[in-house]
Amino acid sequence: MKSESKYIFSKGDLTRQDFSIKYKNDKGNFYLPIEKVKELYCFNDITISTKLLDILATAGIIVHFFNYYENYIGTFYPKKSLVSGKLVVKQAIAFENSRLIIARAIVNGIAKNIRTVLYHYYRHGAKELKECIDFYNKEVKKLLEKARDINQILSIEGKIWAMFYSSFKYFLPEEFIINKRVKRPPDNPMNAMISFGNTLLYTKTISQIYNTHLDQSISFLHEPSEARFSLSLDLSEVFKPIIVFRTIFDLVNNKKIKVEKHFEEKLNYSLLNEEGKKIFIEAFENRINQTFEHAKLRRKITFKQAIKLDGYKLIKFILENKEFYPFDLEKKE
Repeated sequence: MKSESKYIFSKGDLTRQDFSIKYKNDKGNFYLPIEKVKELYCFNDITISTKLLDILATAGIIVHFFNYYENYIGTFYPKKSLVSGKLVVKQAIAFENSRLIIARAIVNGIAKNIRTVLYHYYRHGAKELKECIDFYNKEVKKLLEKARDINQILSIEGKIWAMFYSSFKYFLPEEFIINKRVKRPPDNPMNAMISFGNTLLYTKTISQIYNTHLDQSISFLHEPSEARFSLSLDLSEVFKPIIVFRTIFDLVNNKKIKVEKHFEEKLNYSLLNEEGKKIFIEAFENRINQTFEHAKLRRKITFKQAIKLDGYKLIKFILENKEFYPFDLEKKE
C-alpha cells in the first residue's frame, strides 16, 4: 500500500500550485498532488503560505511539525467536519462515571499485546521470557481488578512497561539494551527510537481520531489536558507494542539500524540522523499500513485503520454501553 503520509526533512518553502503542494528547497521544486496526501510531516524549518493552508483545510490534510531534536511541536488541524455535541457531552459523562473501566481496558490491552509480541521471541528460543509472559498472562488482570483509582491503574501500567524493557536483554543486541526509559531527552539509541516511534504513532492517532466524532481533549487513562490531544495518548498505547516496538525489534535484529551509522555521534548517539530517520519511517509506515484479516469484520484492514476502529469501539461504549476492549493482536480484533 502506498503511504498517504509525506515526510519533509530539509529546510524549504511550502506553497500552493494549482491543486498541488509545491515544496521548494535548495535542490529545486517538488510537487505533491493534493488528492494523494492525507498527512504531512515536517522535520525541519518550513515556511508555509496561507493559500496552501486554505486548500489543506478544505482537503482535510493534517500537518505535523517537529523540531531538530525530533520533538513534536504541534499540528495544523483543519476545522472538524465530524462534530457531535451529544457525543461530547456523553464523553464527558463517561469520564466522570466510567473512567476506571476504560482505563483498565486500555492497560489490560497493553499487557495482552506485549505478551503476544514477546511470545514470538519465546517460541524462537528466548525461554528466559517465561516469567514476563506469565506476569502478563496471570498477574496483570488480577492487579487491575484490585485497583480502585486511576493512580493505582497508572502504577500497574508502569510495572507493565518496566517488565517489558527489562526483557530486551533476552533477544536484542547489547548496544540496544536499556535499564530504564528516558524520554526528555533520550539518553541512548534505544530510548531515541522509542521516543521517535511513540511520537509518530501519537500523530497517526491524532489523524485517525480526527476522522471520528470523538473529542481529542477528553481522555481516560491520561489526564485530560489543554496542551495536547490526550485521547490520542490513550488510544495509541495498546498499539505501541504492535507498531513501534515491532518496528524497532525488526530494524535492530536485522541490522537495518546501526548505532555507529544511523545516530548523531555528537549527541552521544541519542538522536537518529537523517538517514536513520528515513529508514525508521519507512519501516514504521510499512508496519502501520500492513494488512491483516480482522476476526469480526472478516475483511482485510491495516493497523492504522484498527486505531480508528478503537475510536468507534469507544463511541459505542459511550453511547450504547457496549463493552470497550482495545485491539488485541492475538485475536486480530
